[in-house]
Amino acid sequence: MSEFSTKDTLLTSVQSPLENSGNKITVVGVGSVGMACAFSILNMGISNDIALVDCVPDKLQGEMLDLQHGSFFIESAKIVASTDYAVTAGSRICIVTAGVRQKEGESRLNLVQRNVDIMKQIIPQLVKYSPNTILLIVSNPVDILTHIAWKISGLPKTRVIGSGTNLDSSRYRFLMSERLGIAPACCHGWIIGEHGDSSVAVWSGVNVAGVRLQELILSLGSKHRSEEWAELHKKVVDGAYEVIKLKGYTSWAIGLSVSALCKAILKNARTIHAVSVLVQGFHDIKEEVFLSLPAVLGENGLTDVIVQPLEDFEKAKLHKSAQIISEVLKGVKM
Repeated sequence: MSEFSTKDTLLTSVQSPLENSGNKITVVGVGSVGMACAFSILNMGISNDIALVDCVPDKLQGEMLDLQHGSFFIESAKIVASTDYAVTAGSRICIVTAGVRQKEGESRLNLVQRNVDIMKQIIPQLVKYSPNTILLIVSNPVDILTHIAWKISGLPKTRVIGSGTNLDSSRYRFLMSERLGIAPACCHGWIIGEHGDSSVAVWSGVNVAGVRLQELILSLGSKHRSEEWAELHKKVVDGAYEVIKLKGYTSWAIGLSVSALCKAILKNARTIHAVSVLVQGFHDIKEEVFLSLPAVLGENGLTDVIVQPLEDFEKAKLHKSAQIISEVLKGVKM
């Protein structure tokens, strides 16, 4: 009987394979959101090197095997999983989705302390094994937790980003597209501020093919908007709550949103997304808080922030959003 394995007889090595692909992404948390992120990233070809981490071994191994069994259909995929954070070493991006799930009718801000405590366990481990990584925080309340992750990690503010209102802005454009009868990609509008109840719809900047809707619908860019259009922003804010009510959790849309952010970073695309960043100094905000503004993402993380011209009432709402987040942070136990 030969002592050599089938691999030894089949392959004749001429050099050692690379240990790291250079596009490795870690996903912490293999719940519905984490797996939607991992699946979207793999299926869209954004990365073929994924590490999964969770504290529930059976669930973790099951999700890994399920993806591995479909690796024939994914381009050269390497999928690993472990409860040990050593598996995350060398990650370009670390996505954090772990945390207590939002319940029906529960505000994102109610999740704060429980998820802060979880973050304190996760972030040091990620930075230990991937000191040059970009942290992408998805867990809610995302603006609070992105701030906490920045403080804990010691990383530059440009390398700690929250998924923020990227998905809210997508919902905004989708609802707008339904009303106007055109594709979402052709509707340009932004939701900024908190990823939550105090978010701000920048109605004054909404346009289609450069035509500002405010010029067509005179009330659109004022605080006295018609009830019909005001209802659209409420649907954006209530979007996640509605999905949670109907199916128990959100997953696919946030997975697609996060994969788009990862693509911008790994491909150095310099595309603009509404993500949670340190906003102190922008729009005269004095509080040290993370909120969403349109921002340019590239291979080093955040490169630029777009300071939109805002109507006075929009700016006032953004300031209110900052104050709300700042007040919540004062109650967080580090």
